[in-house]
Amino acid sequence: MESPPHSEPDRRGLGLAGEERAAQHLAGHGLDVVLRNWRCRMGELDLVALDGDVLVIVEVRQRRRGDFGGAAASVTHAKRRRIIRATRHLLMCRPDLARLPARFDVIALDGPEGRIDWIRAAFDAG
Repeated sequence: MESPPHSEPDRRGLGLAGEERAAQHLAGHGLDVVLRNWRCRMGELDLVALDGDVLVIVEVRQRRRGDFGGAAASVTHAKRRRIIRATRHLLMCRPDLARLPARFDVIALDGPEGRIDWIRAAFDAG
């Protein structure tokens, strides 16, 4: 019997490696990553960064293949809604961050080489 192509620990390891690449990419562009994998009952925020005085909530998506639109297309309406809810909860817990203007970015890692596509202001909370 064959094992599944990607076991859960393998997927988690790949996800963490992708998030680390995304964090390094952001840092290389002058952003300061202040939180990683922030979890609450509303959901999870992959990366929370500061771009000057702007709070940046970053969803990191990774796909080995470009089928069905690739990594960026995997940020569905439901996923955006969970990110927004988790962000609202974060801002209630962290008033120091709540005073800042915010934006939602997506970093998409596509293909076997993990090409990085940084989509600034990918969606809004409205």
